Amino acid sequence: MKKYLLLILFVIPSLSAMSAPLSYQLTAELVAENTWVLQGKLEDFSKRNGGNIVNTGFIVTGEGVIVIDTGPSLRYGKAMRALIESKTSQPIRMVFNTHHHPDHFLGNQAFDDIPIYSLPQTQKYIKLHGDAFAENMYRLVGDWMRSTESLPPTKALESSDITLGKHKLKLLSFTGHSGSDLVIYDETTGVLFASDMVFYQRALTTPHTPGIDIWRGEIKRLKQISYKLLVPGHGPIVSDQKPLKQMDEYLAWLDLTLQTSAEQGLSMTEVIQIPIAEKFSDIALTRREFARTVAHLYPHYEEAAF
Repeated sequence: MKKYLLLILFVIPSLSAMSAPLSYQLTAELVAENTWVLQGKLEDFSKRNGGNIVNTGFIVTGEGVIVIDTGPSLRYGKAMRALIESKTSQPIRMVFNTHHHPDHFLGNQAFDDIPIYSLPQTQKYIKLHGDAFAENMYRLVGDWMRSTESLPPTKALESSDITLGKHKLKLLSFTGHSGSDLVIYDETTGVLFASDMVFYQRALTTPHTPGIDIWRGEIKRLKQISYKLLVPGHGPIVSDQKPLKQMDEYLAWLDLTLQTSAEQGLSMTEVIQIPIAEKFSDIALTRREFARTVAHLYPHYEEAAF
């Protein structure tokens, strides 16, 4: 009888843990006046993190709230909205999707009663590829995605400046990361939401970049902005230009490595095995993302070499 009781004591907590609802347990950091950031993990998508690897944010303007990206799932979007409502009674006025990658827009359903803005090309990309992105996220993170469907932005941006309450935003169009990348600069606070144009201490991703040379050129443009605080799409928030320097140096290394490898006639398998430069060894996921970048970009370098 005692054996059965002990078995029950061990099994019941286990069953309880298995049935516990998934929760992102989101927290928001006040990084500047009226400006909050929800910082994601320096990880890849997994069933453990539910896809919470992205930095999202919101600005409380005095006349309503501006939301910057909605996260990887409906569950995340709902949790984000609840967190915003716990910080302010001001209504949410507008939502921005910075680009079409799934961790930045699949929380849109939680804001389906709010105008959702993006660059025109981002809107087209999400309409075209959003369902496929959602299906892939189901495979990667499982039940965190329950009931999530792709909801494209409802409004294409027609202006490069927006003023709401006390905050004047400059809306800047780039292409280097995804082909259509929105960067938001709050002139009131000096906070630059760089989206995935900037990764910091987490290796960048390249599936839709139009080219490393284009990305590097646009990093130079970002360096000209006199921001007080930079919020990357992935990684810690900083007040200096270290993320831009790291991005430029890593992209330069990628470009040279792929070009030299193609000129030497190396196979893709051989390139993937090339050691990562020591200066990038402390960047999360560098080995994994380098292999992906080789798969994404190396054929173009081979074509150029031959």
